[in-house]
Amino acid sequence: MSFPVGPHEEERLRILLETGALDSETDPIFDRICDEACLHFDVPICTLTLLDQARQRIKAAQGIEPGETPRNVAFCNYTILSDDVFVVPDALEDERFKDNPFVTNHPFIRFYAGAPLIFLENIRLGALCLLDTKPRSFSRGDKAELQLYAARIVREIAAQEFEKADRR
Repeated sequence: MSFPVGPHEEERLRILLETGALDSETDPIFDRICDEACLHFDVPICTLTLLDQARQRIKAAQGIEPGETPRNVAFCNYTILSDDVFVVPDALEDERFKDNPFVTNHPFIRFYAGAPLIFLENIRLGALCLLDTKPRSFSRGDKAELQLYAARIVREIAAQEFEKADRR
């Protein structure tokens, strides 16, 4: 399974590594945001993912365990291509995802909505993702609200980066 790559991928990867967010310890703040998003959108799963060259790091999550997956199966590859929320109402009906192992096996994703983590212009580090085991719709208002949750995560990543720089 291949995945699309944006025109600023090399710079995105460099900045992701510079932030230290990819390999830093998990942070309870991110878990709380995922929990809030699950409750607000009434979904069973919410993840904060960061994408490096070969892997998707699930940095925080509610409904599944944090960890890593190969990048080539990540829905988030599409999310980080633009500043817009990426929505898949029914993954079984979408040619890009119907054979994805996360659709055909646990956690049996049917619905996906991902808001890119916009760190700088054209630099999206990963995504805040809502997942459900049943198809659903997602309104323009829902998209705007998910973007607000994603912006909170980006502010926290930036604050941690500045705090780290101050200690140097």
